[in-house]
Amino acid sequence: MAGGFVSGTGCTTACAGNSAELCGGGWRLNIYSYGASSTSTSTSSSASATSTTGPQIWDIWYTSNDQSTLFQRAALSNPITFTTPGSIGQADIIVSDNQLYQDMDGFGVSLPDSSASMLANLKSANSNNYWQLLHTLFDTTDGAATAGLSIIRVPLGASDFSPNVYSFHDNYDPNLGSFNINAAPSYLWSTLADIVSVNPSIKIMVAPWSPPGWMKDSGSMLGGTFQGSYVSTLAAYLLKCVQGFQSKGFTVSHLAIQNEPENSNPTYPTCLMNASDGANVAAQLRSLLNNNGFGNLKIMAWEHNWDQAANYPVQELQDQNNAFAGASFHCYAGSVDQQMSFYNAFPNKEVHFTECIGTFGSDWWSDIKWDMSNLMIGAPSYMSRSVVMWAVALDGGGNPKLPGTDSCGGPGCRPIATVNYDGTYSLNQEFYSLAHGSRAVVPKDSGGPFGQRIGSSINGNLNYELVVSAYKTGRSAAANTNWNRYSLVVVNWNDQSGGGPVTTTIEFRGMQATYSFPIGVTTLWWFAEN
Repeated sequence: MAGGFVSGTGCTTACAGNSAELCGGGWRLNIYSYGASSTSTSTSSSASATSTTGPQIWDIWYTSNDQSTLFQRAALSNPITFTTPGSIGQADIIVSDNQLYQDMDGFGVSLPDSSASMLANLKSANSNNYWQLLHTLFDTTDGAATAGLSIIRVPLGASDFSPNVYSFHDNYDPNLGSFNINAAPSYLWSTLADIVSVNPSIKIMVAPWSPPGWMKDSGSMLGGTFQGSYVSTLAAYLLKCVQGFQSKGFTVSHLAIQNEPENSNPTYPTCLMNASDGANVAAQLRSLLNNNGFGNLKIMAWEHNWDQAANYPVQELQDQNNAFAGASFHCYAGSVDQQMSFYNAFPNKEVHFTECIGTFGSDWWSDIKWDMSNLMIGAPSYMSRSVVMWAVALDGGGNPKLPGTDSCGGPGCRPIATVNYDGTYSLNQEFYSLAHGSRAVVPKDSGGPFGQRIGSSINGNLNYELVVSAYKTGRSAAANTNWNRYSLVVVNWNDQSGGGPVTTTIEFRGMQATYSFPIGVTTLWWFAEN
Protein backbone atom coordinates (compact mmCIF):
# COMPACT_ATOMS: atom_id res chain seq x y z
CA MET A 1 0.00 0.00 0.00
CA ALA A 2 1.57 3.25 -1.12
CA GLY A 3 1.34 6.58 0.60
CA GLY A 4 2.01 5.69 4.25
CA PHE A 5 0.03 6.69 7.33
CA VAL A 6 -0.58 10.05 8.91
CA SER A 7 -2.33 10.77 12.17
CA GLY A 8 -5.05 13.33 12.75
CA THR A 9 -7.35 14.71 10.09
CA GLY A 10 -4.77 15.90 7.59
CA CYS A 11 -4.15 13.82 4.48
CA THR A 12 -2.63 14.67 1.12
CA THR A 13 -4.04 12.73 -1.82
CA ALA A 14 -4.61 13.37 -5.49
CA CYS A 15 -7.95 14.82 -4.43
CA ALA A 16 -6.87 16.85 -1.42
CA GLY A 17 -8.86 20.05 -1.08
CA ASN A 18 -11.58 18.87 -3.47
CA SER A 19 -14.89 18.83 -1.61
CA ALA A 20 -16.79 17.14 -4.43
CA GLU A 21 -17.31 13.41 -4.59
CA LEU A 22 -16.45 13.43 -8.31
CA CYS A 23 -12.76 13.56 -7.51
CA GLY A 24 -10.22 13.60 -10.32
CA GLY A 25 -12.81 12.67 -12.91
CA GLY A 26 -14.07 9.56 -11.08
CA TRP A 27 -16.03 8.65 -7.98
CA ARG A 28 -14.33 8.81 -4.63
CA LEU A 29 -14.25 5.81 -2.25
CA ASN A 30 -12.96 6.18 1.30
CA ILE A 31 -11.79 3.39 3.60
CA TYR A 32 -11.61 3.43 7.39
CA SER A 33 -9.78 0.28 8.48
CA TYR A 34 -8.26 -1.48 11.42
CA GLY A 35 -6.57 -4.87 11.53
CA ALA A 36 -3.31 -6.41 10.35
CA SER A 37 -1.25 -4.95 7.52
CA SER A 38 -3.34 -4.48 4.40
CA THR A 39 -2.66 -4.65 0.70
CA SER A 40 -4.85 -3.51 -2.14
CA THR A 41 -5.14 -4.04 -5.85
CA SER A 42 -7.14 -2.58 -8.68
CA THR A 43 -9.03 -4.57 -11.27
CA SER A 44 -7.52 -2.26 -13.88
CA SER A 45 -3.81 -1.54 -13.66
CA SER A 46 -4.22 1.42 -16.00
CA ALA A 47 -6.83 3.15 -13.84
CA SER A 48 -5.88 6.63 -12.68
CA ALA A 49 -7.50 9.59 -10.98
CA THR A 50 -8.24 11.14 -14.36
CA SER A 51 -9.41 8.11 -16.36
CA THR A 52 -11.92 6.17 -14.33
CA THR A 53 -15.41 4.91 -14.90
CA GLY A 54 -16.37 3.99 -11.35
CA PRO A 55 -15.79 4.75 -7.67
CA GLN A 56 -12.26 5.01 -6.34
CA ILE A 57 -10.69 4.23 -2.99
CA TRP A 58 -8.62 7.16 -1.74
CA ASP A 59 -8.45 7.22 2.07
CA ILE A 60 -7.86 4.60 4.77
CA TRP A 61 -8.24 4.68 8.55
CA TYR A 62 -6.24 1.87 10.08
CA THR A 63 -5.84 0.17 13.46
CA SER A 64 -3.71 -2.94 13.77
CA ASN A 65 -4.85 -5.94 15.78
CA ASP A 66 -1.53 -5.80 17.64
CA GLN A 67 -2.37 -2.19 18.62
CA SER A 68 0.77 -0.80 16.98
CA THR A 69 -1.40 1.49 14.84
CA LEU A 70 -4.61 2.88 16.31
CA PHE A 71 -7.20 4.67 14.18
CA GLN A 72 -4.72 6.54 11.99
CA ARG A 73 -5.35 7.87 8.52
CA ALA A 74 -3.38 6.75 5.48
CA ALA A 75 -3.19 8.01 1.93
CA LEU A 76 -3.12 5.90 -1.22
CA SER A 77 -0.87 7.35 -3.92
CA ASN A 78 -2.88 5.35 -6.47
CA PRO A 79 -6.60 4.65 -6.12
CA ILE A 80 -8.41 1.34 -6.18
CA THR A 81 -10.99 1.56 -8.92
CA PHE A 82 -14.35 -0.05 -9.64
CA THR A 83 -14.18 -1.32 -13.22
CA THR A 84 -15.66 -3.98 -15.49
CA PRO A 85 -16.14 -7.21 -13.49
CA GLY A 86 -13.65 -10.06 -13.74
CA SER A 87 -13.15 -13.21 -11.71
CA ILE A 88 -14.14 -13.01 -8.05
CA GLY A 89 -11.69 -12.98 -5.17
CA GLN A 90 -11.33 -15.31 -2.20
CA ALA A 91 -14.47 -13.57 -1.00
CA ASP A 92 -16.99 -11.61 -3.05
CA ILE A 93 -19.15 -8.95 -1.37
CA ILE A 94 -22.31 -8.12 -3.28
CA VAL A 95 -23.86 -4.75 -2.38
CA SER A 96 -27.58 -4.52 -3.22
CA ASP A 97 -28.66 -0.92 -2.86
CA ASN A 98 -32.17 -1.81 -4.02
CA GLN A 99 -32.69 -3.76 -0.78
CA LEU A 100 -33.55 -1.12 1.84
CA TYR A 101 -33.84 -1.77 5.56
CA GLN A 102 -33.92 0.44 8.68
CA ASP A 103 -32.69 4.01 9.00
CA MET A 104 -29.97 4.32 11.62
CA ASP A 105 -29.96 6.63 14.63
CA GLY A 106 -26.27 5.99 15.19
CA PHE A 107 -23.82 4.71 17.78
CA GLY A 108 -23.28 5.97 21.30
CA VAL A 109 -22.31 5.62 24.95
CA SER A 110 -23.83 6.13 28.38
CA LEU A 111 -23.21 8.86 30.95
CA PRO A 112 -23.94 7.59 34.48
CA ASP A 113 -22.96 9.83 37.37
CA SER A 114 -19.61 8.09 37.80
CA SER A 115 -18.64 8.75 34.19
CA ALA A 116 -19.64 12.40 34.52
CA SER A 117 -17.59 12.59 37.71
CA MET A 118 -14.47 11.18 36.07
CA LEU A 119 -14.85 13.51 33.10
CA ALA A 120 -15.33 16.48 35.42
CA ASN A 121 -12.16 15.47 37.28
CA LEU A 122 -10.32 15.30 33.97
CA LYS A 123 -11.56 18.77 33.07
CA SER A 124 -10.15 20.12 36.33
CA ALA A 125 -6.85 18.24 36.07
CA ASN A 126 -6.18 18.81 32.37
CA SER A 127 -8.69 20.84 30.41
CA ASN A 128 -6.91 20.25 27.10
CA ASN A 129 -7.12 16.49 27.50
CA TYR A 130 -10.77 16.76 28.53
CA TRP A 131 -11.79 18.62 25.40
CA GLN A 132 -9.59 16.39 23.27
CA LEU A 133 -11.40 13.33 24.64
CA LEU A 134 -14.86 14.83 24.11
CA HIS A 135 -14.00 15.70 20.52
CA THR A 136 -12.47 12.27 19.94
CA LEU A 137 -15.73 10.70 21.08
CA PHE A 138 -18.44 13.02 19.81
CA ASP A 139 -17.14 15.28 17.02
CA THR A 140 -18.95 14.34 13.79
CA THR A 141 -16.85 16.54 11.48
CA ASP A 142 -16.52 14.76 8.15
CA GLY A 143 -13.07 13.20 7.83
CA ALA A 144 -12.00 13.89 11.42
CA ALA A 145 -10.08 11.27 13.42
CA THR A 146 -13.03 10.92 15.79
CA ALA A 147 -15.73 8.36 16.53
CA GLY A 148 -18.54 10.78 15.71
CA LEU A 149 -20.84 9.25 18.35
CA SER A 150 -24.40 10.51 18.05
CA ILE A 151 -26.22 9.08 21.09
CA ILE A 152 -25.75 9.61 24.84
CA ARG A 153 -27.76 7.54 27.33
CA VAL A 154 -28.38 8.98 30.80
CA PRO A 155 -29.91 7.27 33.87
CA LEU A 156 -32.84 9.05 35.53
CA GLY A 157 -31.66 9.13 39.12
CA ALA A 158 -29.09 6.87 40.73
CA SER A 159 -27.63 3.75 39.13
CA ASP A 160 -24.91 1.30 40.15
CA PHE A 161 -22.49 4.02 39.03
CA SER A 162 -23.59 6.87 41.31
CA PRO A 163 -22.10 8.34 44.50
CA ASN A 164 -25.28 7.66 46.49
CA VAL A 165 -28.86 6.46 46.11
CA TYR A 166 -31.28 9.19 45.01
CA SER A 167 -34.34 9.86 42.89
CA PHE A 168 -35.80 13.20 41.85
CA HIS A 169 -38.50 12.87 44.52
CA ASP A 170 -37.35 10.80 47.50
CA ASN A 171 -40.14 11.78 49.91
CA TYR A 172 -43.59 10.22 49.70
CA ASP A 173 -45.97 12.49 47.80
CA PRO A 174 -48.20 11.18 44.99
CA ASN A 175 -48.61 14.80 43.85
CA LEU A 176 -44.84 15.08 43.31
CA GLY A 177 -44.81 18.53 44.86
CA SER A 178 -41.11 18.41 45.73
CA PHE A 179 -39.76 17.07 42.44
CA ASN A 180 -36.16 18.27 42.07
CA ILE A 181 -34.14 17.65 38.93
CA ASN A 182 -31.13 19.10 40.78
CA ALA A 183 -30.95 15.98 42.93
CA ALA A 184 -28.57 14.75 40.24
CA PRO A 185 -24.97 15.89 40.76
CA SER A 186 -24.19 19.25 39.17
CA TYR A 187 -21.28 17.70 37.27
CA LEU A 188 -23.75 15.49 35.37
CA TRP A 189 -25.40 18.56 33.85
CA SER A 190 -22.17 20.43 33.16
CA THR A 191 -20.58 17.41 31.49
CA LEU A 192 -23.68 16.73 29.42
CA ALA A 193 -23.69 20.38 28.34
CA ASP A 194 -20.07 20.10 27.21
CA ILE A 195 -20.88 16.96 25.20
CA VAL A 196 -23.79 18.74 23.52
CA SER A 197 -21.52 21.68 22.72
CA VAL A 198 -19.28 19.28 20.77
CA ASN A 199 -22.21 17.55 19.05
CA PRO A 200 -25.35 19.74 19.17
CA SER A 201 -27.34 17.10 17.26
CA ILE A 202 -26.66 14.29 19.74
CA LYS A 203 -29.69 12.21 20.74
CA ILE A 204 -30.34 11.80 24.47
CA MET A 205 -31.82 8.50 25.67
CA VAL A 206 -32.98 8.19 29.29
CA ALA A 207 -34.27 5.47 31.64
CA PRO A 208 -34.72 5.13 35.42
CA TRP A 209 -32.87 2.31 37.19
CA SER A 210 -35.67 2.52 39.77
CA PRO A 211 -38.68 4.69 40.51
CA PRO A 212 -38.63 6.50 43.86
CA GLY A 213 -38.57 3.85 46.58
CA TRP A 214 -42.00 4.76 47.95
CA MET A 215 -43.58 3.51 44.70
CA LYS A 216 -42.23 -0.01 45.39
CA ASP A 217 -43.06 -2.77 47.83
CA SER A 218 -39.55 -2.55 49.30
CA GLY A 219 -39.83 1.13 50.16
CA SER A 220 -36.32 1.45 48.74
CA MET A 221 -34.72 2.02 45.36
CA LEU A 222 -32.53 -1.04 46.03
CA GLY A 223 -34.37 -4.04 44.60
CA GLY A 224 -38.08 -4.58 45.11
CA THR A 225 -41.16 -4.52 42.89
CA PHE A 226 -43.14 -1.64 41.44
CA GLN A 227 -46.65 -1.31 42.87
CA GLY A 228 -49.29 -1.03 40.16
CA SER A 229 -51.29 1.48 42.19
CA TYR A 230 -48.63 4.06 41.26
CA VAL A 231 -48.99 3.76 37.47
CA SER A 232 -50.35 7.30 37.10
CA THR A 233 -47.82 8.69 39.57
CA LEU A 234 -44.87 7.13 37.77
CA ALA A 235 -46.11 8.45 34.42
CA ALA A 236 -46.29 11.95 35.92
CA TYR A 237 -42.82 11.49 37.46
CA LEU A 238 -41.33 10.55 34.10
CA LEU A 239 -42.94 13.58 32.45
CA LYS A 240 -41.34 15.76 35.10
CA CYS A 241 -37.99 14.12 34.33
CA VAL A 242 -38.34 15.06 30.66
CA GLN A 243 -39.37 18.58 31.65
CA GLY A 244 -36.42 18.73 34.03
CA PHE A 245 -34.02 17.89 31.21
CA GLN A 246 -35.71 20.56 29.11
CA SER A 247 -35.19 23.10 31.90
CA LYS A 248 -31.46 22.30 31.71
CA GLY A 249 -31.44 22.86 27.96
CA PHE A 250 -31.56 19.21 26.86
CA THR A 251 -34.11 17.52 24.61
CA VAL A 252 -34.80 13.86 25.33
CA SER A 253 -35.26 11.75 22.19
CA HIS A 254 -35.96 8.29 23.68
CA LEU A 255 -37.23 7.13 27.08
CA ALA A 256 -37.58 3.64 28.54
CA ILE A 257 -40.11 3.15 31.35
CA GLN A 258 -37.74 0.99 33.42
CA ASN A 259 -34.17 -0.14 32.93
CA GLU A 260 -33.92 -3.94 33.12
CA PRO A 261 -37.41 -4.61 34.55
CA GLU A 262 -36.56 -8.22 35.44
CA ASN A 263 -33.47 -7.31 37.48
CA SER A 264 -33.97 -7.10 41.26
CA ASN A 265 -30.35 -6.92 42.45
CA PRO A 266 -30.63 -5.39 45.96
CA THR A 267 -27.14 -3.83 45.94
CA TYR A 268 -28.04 -0.97 43.58
CA PRO A 269 -31.18 0.72 42.21
CA THR A 270 -33.26 -1.89 40.38
CA CYS A 271 -36.96 -2.63 40.06
CA LEU A 272 -39.10 -5.56 39.02
CA MET A 273 -41.96 -4.38 36.82
CA ASN A 274 -44.36 -6.64 34.98
CA ALA A 275 -45.19 -6.05 31.32
CA SER A 276 -48.76 -4.99 32.06
CA ASP A 277 -47.67 -2.24 34.46
CA GLY A 278 -44.95 -1.12 32.07
CA ALA A 279 -47.46 -0.86 29.23
CA ASN A 280 -49.96 1.06 31.36
CA VAL A 281 -47.31 3.55 32.49
CA ALA A 282 -46.30 4.02 28.86
CA ALA A 283 -49.88 4.65 27.75
CA GLN A 284 -50.43 7.33 30.37
CA LEU A 285 -47.01 8.86 29.76
CA ARG A 286 -47.65 8.97 26.00
CA SER A 287 -50.76 11.07 26.61
CA LEU A 288 -48.92 13.37 29.01
CA LEU A 289 -46.03 13.85 26.59
CA ASN A 290 -48.34 14.61 23.69
CA ASN A 291 -50.26 17.16 25.75
CA ASN A 292 -47.11 18.91 26.96
CA GLY A 293 -45.20 19.47 23.75
CA PHE A 294 -43.17 16.24 23.67
CA GLY A 295 -44.98 14.44 20.88
CA ASN A 296 -41.71 13.55 19.14
CA LEU A 297 -40.22 11.75 22.15
CA LYS A 298 -40.12 7.98 21.60
CA ILE A 299 -41.07 5.56 24.40
CA MET A 300 -39.21 2.26 24.29
CA ALA A 301 -40.44 -1.07 25.64
CA TRP A 302 -38.39 -3.65 27.57
CA GLU A 303 -34.82 -2.20 27.90
CA HIS A 304 -33.41 -5.57 28.96
CA ASN A 305 -31.72 -8.66 27.55
CA TRP A 306 -32.10 -10.38 24.20
CA ASP A 307 -33.37 -13.63 25.73
CA GLN A 308 -36.89 -12.30 26.40
CA ALA A 309 -37.37 -10.52 23.07
CA ALA A 310 -40.27 -12.80 22.11
CA ASN A 311 -42.07 -12.34 25.42
CA TYR A 312 -42.02 -9.23 27.62
CA PRO A 313 -41.79 -6.49 24.93
CA VAL A 314 -44.26 -8.33 22.71
CA GLN A 315 -46.76 -8.39 25.59
CA GLU A 316 -46.19 -4.69 26.25
CA LEU A 317 -47.01 -3.78 22.67
CA GLN A 318 -49.94 -6.16 22.53
CA ASP A 319 -51.32 -4.30 25.55
CA GLN A 320 -50.54 -0.72 24.46
CA ASN A 321 -49.28 -0.68 20.90
CA ASN A 322 -49.73 3.03 20.28
CA ALA A 323 -47.73 4.03 23.35
CA PHE A 324 -44.45 2.56 22.14
CA ALA A 325 -42.12 3.43 19.29
CA GLY A 326 -40.35 0.09 19.68
CA ALA A 327 -38.20 -1.95 22.05
CA SER A 328 -34.59 -1.79 23.24
CA PHE A 329 -32.21 -4.58 24.20
CA HIS A 330 -29.13 -5.38 26.30
CA CYS A 331 -26.44 -8.01 25.71
CA TYR A 332 -26.17 -9.86 29.03
CA ALA A 333 -28.38 -12.88 28.19
CA GLY A 334 -29.47 -14.46 24.93
CA SER A 335 -28.13 -13.71 21.45
CA VAL A 336 -28.45 -10.79 19.07
CA ASP A 337 -30.54 -12.71 16.51
CA GLN A 338 -33.36 -12.85 19.09
CA GLN A 339 -34.06 -9.20 18.30
CA MET A 340 -35.90 -10.58 15.27
CA SER A 341 -38.48 -12.24 17.52
CA PHE A 342 -39.70 -8.79 18.49
CA TYR A 343 -39.24 -7.29 15.03
CA ASN A 344 -41.18 -10.08 13.31
CA ALA A 345 -44.07 -9.54 15.73
CA PHE A 346 -44.06 -5.77 15.14
CA PRO A 347 -42.26 -5.00 11.85
CA ASN A 348 -43.44 -1.38 11.88
CA LYS A 349 -41.81 -0.68 15.26
CA GLU A 350 -38.20 0.26 15.99
CA VAL A 351 -35.48 -1.95 17.44
CA HIS A 352 -32.65 -0.41 19.47
CA PHE A 353 -29.61 -1.84 21.23
CA THR A 354 -28.81 0.23 24.30
CA GLU A 355 -26.36 -1.46 26.68
CA CYS A 356 -23.32 -3.71 26.87
CA ILE A 357 -19.99 -3.46 28.65
CA GLY A 358 -16.90 -5.61 29.02
CA THR A 359 -14.70 -6.20 32.04
CA PHE A 360 -11.01 -5.59 32.56
CA GLY A 361 -8.55 -8.40 31.93
CA SER A 362 -9.95 -9.80 28.67
CA ASP A 363 -8.19 -10.05 25.31
CA TRP A 364 -8.24 -6.83 23.25
CA TRP A 365 -8.64 -8.37 19.80
CA SER A 366 -11.10 -11.06 20.95
CA ASP A 367 -13.27 -8.31 22.43
CA ILE A 368 -13.26 -6.35 19.18
CA LYS A 369 -14.24 -9.46 17.20
CA TRP A 370 -17.16 -10.12 19.57
CA ASP A 371 -18.27 -6.49 19.64
CA MET A 372 -18.20 -6.16 15.87
CA SER A 373 -19.94 -9.43 15.04
CA ASN A 374 -22.59 -9.16 17.77
CA LEU A 375 -23.07 -5.42 18.23
CA MET A 376 -21.61 -3.01 15.68
CA ILE A 377 -22.48 -5.24 12.71
CA GLY A 378 -24.69 -7.80 14.44
CA ALA A 379 -27.29 -5.54 16.05
CA PRO A 380 -28.00 -3.49 12.89
CA SER A 381 -28.10 -6.71 10.86
CA TYR A 382 -31.00 -7.71 13.12
CA MET A 383 -32.83 -4.42 12.58
CA SER A 384 -31.38 -2.26 15.37
CA ARG A 385 -31.30 1.47 14.62
CA SER A 386 -28.72 2.16 17.33
CA VAL A 387 -25.80 0.60 19.19
CA VAL A 388 -25.11 2.14 22.60
CA MET A 389 -22.47 0.95 25.06
CA TRP A 390 -22.44 1.49 28.84
CA ALA A 391 -20.13 3.79 30.83
CA VAL A 392 -18.17 6.24 28.68
CA ALA A 393 -15.52 6.91 31.36
CA LEU A 394 -14.33 5.25 34.58
CA ASP A 395 -10.97 4.80 36.29
CA GLY A 396 -8.60 1.87 35.77
CA GLY A 397 -10.48 -0.29 38.26
CA GLY A 398 -13.93 0.37 36.84
CA ASN A 399 -14.72 2.86 39.59
CA PRO A 400 -16.25 4.88 41.12
CA LYS A 401 -19.32 2.75 41.83
CA LEU A 402 -22.21 2.99 44.25
CA PRO A 403 -20.88 2.01 47.70
CA GLY A 404 -21.81 -1.59 48.48
CA THR A 405 -22.84 -2.64 44.98
CA ASP A 406 -21.69 -5.95 43.53
CA SER A 407 -22.17 -4.68 39.98
CA CYS A 408 -19.50 -5.86 37.52
CA GLY A 409 -17.96 -8.29 40.00
CA GLY A 410 -14.23 -8.50 40.70
CA PRO A 411 -12.51 -7.42 37.46
CA GLY A 412 -14.45 -4.17 37.17
CA CYS A 413 -16.39 -2.83 34.21
CA ARG A 414 -14.24 -1.50 31.38
CA PRO A 415 -15.37 1.93 30.11
CA ILE A 416 -14.95 3.30 26.63
CA ALA A 417 -12.19 5.55 28.00
CA THR A 418 -10.12 4.96 31.12
CA VAL A 419 -9.62 8.31 32.84
CA ASN A 420 -6.75 8.63 35.29
CA TYR A 421 -6.60 10.98 38.25
CA ASP A 422 -3.40 12.60 36.95
CA GLY A 423 -5.22 14.20 34.00
CA THR A 424 -4.47 11.52 31.41
CA TYR A 425 -6.75 9.04 29.67
CA SER A 426 -6.60 6.04 27.36
CA LEU A 427 -9.07 4.61 24.87
CA ASN A 428 -10.20 1.00 25.29
CA GLN A 429 -11.13 -1.53 22.62
CA GLU A 430 -14.80 -0.57 22.50
CA PHE A 431 -13.85 2.89 21.30
CA TYR A 432 -12.41 1.49 18.08
CA SER A 433 -15.40 -0.79 17.49
CA LEU A 434 -17.79 2.12 18.01
CA ALA A 435 -15.76 4.50 15.87
CA HIS A 436 -15.73 2.28 12.83
CA GLY A 437 -19.40 1.45 13.13
CA SER A 438 -20.35 5.08 13.68
CA ARG A 439 -18.32 6.47 10.79
CA ALA A 440 -20.25 4.27 8.36
CA VAL A 441 -23.60 5.88 9.21
CA VAL A 442 -22.93 9.37 10.57
CA PRO A 443 -24.34 12.08 8.26
CA LYS A 444 -22.09 13.13 5.41
CA ASP A 445 -23.45 16.69 5.64
CA SER A 446 -24.31 18.85 8.63
CA GLY A 447 -28.02 18.35 9.19
CA GLY A 448 -28.14 15.49 6.71
CA PRO A 449 -29.65 12.03 7.26
CA PHE A 450 -27.99 9.07 8.94
CA GLY A 451 -27.24 5.95 6.97
CA GLN A 452 -29.87 3.41 5.98
CA ARG A 453 -28.92 -0.25 6.01
CA ILE A 454 -28.96 -1.87 2.57
CA GLY A 455 -28.54 -5.41 1.31
CA SER A 456 -25.21 -7.22 1.27
CA SER A 457 -24.10 -10.82 0.86
CA ILE A 458 -20.79 -12.70 0.64
CA ASN A 459 -19.73 -15.45 -1.75
CA GLY A 460 -16.35 -17.03 -2.46
CA ASN A 461 -14.16 -19.72 -0.96
CA LEU A 462 -13.32 -17.65 2.14
CA ASN A 463 -16.70 -15.97 2.59
CA TYR A 464 -16.90 -17.43 6.11
CA GLU A 465 -13.92 -15.32 7.18
CA LEU A 466 -15.81 -12.04 6.67
CA VAL A 467 -18.80 -10.43 8.38
CA VAL A 468 -20.34 -7.49 6.52
CA SER A 469 -22.97 -4.78 6.77
CA ALA A 470 -23.76 -2.09 4.20
CA TYR A 471 -25.36 1.36 4.33
CA LYS A 472 -26.59 4.12 2.07
CA THR A 473 -26.40 7.69 3.39
CA GLY A 474 -28.40 10.41 1.67
CA ARG A 475 -27.46 14.06 1.43
CA SER A 476 -28.81 17.25 2.95
CA ALA A 477 -30.80 19.75 0.91
CA ALA A 478 -28.01 22.28 1.43
CA ALA A 479 -25.49 19.93 -0.19
CA ASN A 480 -27.41 20.28 -3.46
CA THR A 481 -26.29 16.90 -4.78
CA ASN A 482 -27.83 13.49 -5.42
CA TRP A 483 -24.53 11.69 -4.89
CA ASN A 484 -25.14 9.40 -1.92
CA ARG A 485 -22.53 7.69 0.21
CA TYR A 486 -22.39 3.87 0.18
CA SER A 487 -20.57 2.26 3.11
CA LEU A 488 -19.37 -1.20 4.09
CA VAL A 489 -18.28 -2.40 7.52
CA VAL A 490 -16.26 -5.60 7.21
CA VAL A 491 -14.70 -7.89 9.83
CA ASN A 492 -11.94 -10.27 8.75
CA TRP A 493 -11.35 -12.75 11.55
CA ASN A 494 -9.09 -15.06 9.53
CA ASP A 495 -6.61 -14.98 12.41
CA GLN A 496 -5.90 -18.67 12.92
CA SER A 497 -2.45 -20.11 12.15
CA GLY A 498 -1.79 -19.55 8.47
CA GLY A 499 -4.56 -16.99 8.17
CA GLY A 500 -4.20 -13.48 6.88
CA PRO A 501 -5.73 -10.93 4.53
CA VAL A 502 -8.65 -12.03 2.37
CA THR A 503 -8.50 -10.80 -1.22
CA THR A 504 -12.05 -9.66 -1.85
CA THR A 505 -14.01 -8.39 -4.80
CA ILE A 506 -16.78 -5.87 -4.15
CA GLU A 507 -19.73 -5.88 -6.55
CA PHE A 508 -21.81 -2.73 -6.99
CA ARG A 509 -24.19 -1.89 -9.85
CA GLY A 510 -22.42 -4.16 -12.30
CA MET A 511 -18.92 -2.93 -11.41
CA GLN A 512 -16.19 -4.57 -9.38
CA ALA A 513 -13.30 -3.44 -7.18
CA THR A 514 -10.73 -5.57 -5.38
CA TYR A 515 -9.36 -5.02 -1.90
CA SER A 516 -7.34 -7.32 0.33
CA PHE A 517 -9.08 -6.97 3.68
CA PRO A 518 -6.57 -7.32 6.53
CA ILE A 519 -7.31 -9.25 9.69
CA GLY A 520 -9.40 -6.77 11.63
CA VAL A 521 -12.19 -4.42 10.75
CA THR A 522 -12.55 -2.15 7.75
CA THR A 523 -15.13 0.53 7.07
CA LEU A 524 -15.17 1.83 3.52
CA TRP A 525 -17.42 4.01 1.43
CA TRP A 526 -17.90 5.47 -2.01
CA PHE A 527 -20.21 7.98 -3.65
CA ALA A 528 -22.68 7.25 -6.43
CA GLU A 529 -25.76 8.92 -7.87
CA ASN A 530 -29.03 7.99 -6.21
